Amino acid sequence: MKIQVHGDNIAVTSALQDYVDKKIGRLTRYFEGEADKDIHVTMAVEGAFHRVEMTVYVHGVIFRAEEQSQDMYASIDLVTDKLEQQVQRYKEKINRRFRDRGLRTRIKQSAMNGAFHREDNDAEFVPQLVRVKRFPIKPMDVEEAMMQMDLLGHDFYVFTNAETDEVNVVYRRKNGDYGLIEPQN
Repeated sequence: MKIQVHGDNIAVTSALQDYVDKKIGRLTRYFEGEADKDIHVTMAVEGAFHRVEMTVYVHGVIFRAEEQSQDMYASIDLVTDKLEQQVQRYKEKINRRFRDRGLRTRIKQSAMNGAFHREDNDAEFVPQLVRVKRFPIKPMDVEEAMMQMDLLGHDFYVFTNAETDEVNVVYRRKNGDYGLIEPQN
């Protein structure tokens, strides 16, 4: 497992590093036995706010969370809580798939080895794919894709980047800015 901690506009002290390691230890119990683990933590100070972004890569699955507060330690607590909820939801979904296929509810090893078990059999809503859209993807630059997304009133837009000739996704972030997703080679 590799843990990388970076600071933007802040020096990562040994106390912060130790606190992050302690909190990540709480998450790694879900990934016992997985050799393919990377965790990236970025801490930043923006005005009066302390922002923490944490991305966990485990066996091809990516978990990401971002939180901010007026205290760096509180932000670390919030982001690890959020990631733990994501991991639990993912494991519930994996267990639900096994259950739907007629396998035992209690799964000791799923796509990610871990300690999460679910033993109840209550009927829960299972989201299903209900619609498939097909549309031509024309080459355009990022600015045109952002404009198209705004015109359609969507939160994301898939397009072929005219500069790279690769499929990209432009999306609206929570704060109103835009993000771009590019394939990694």
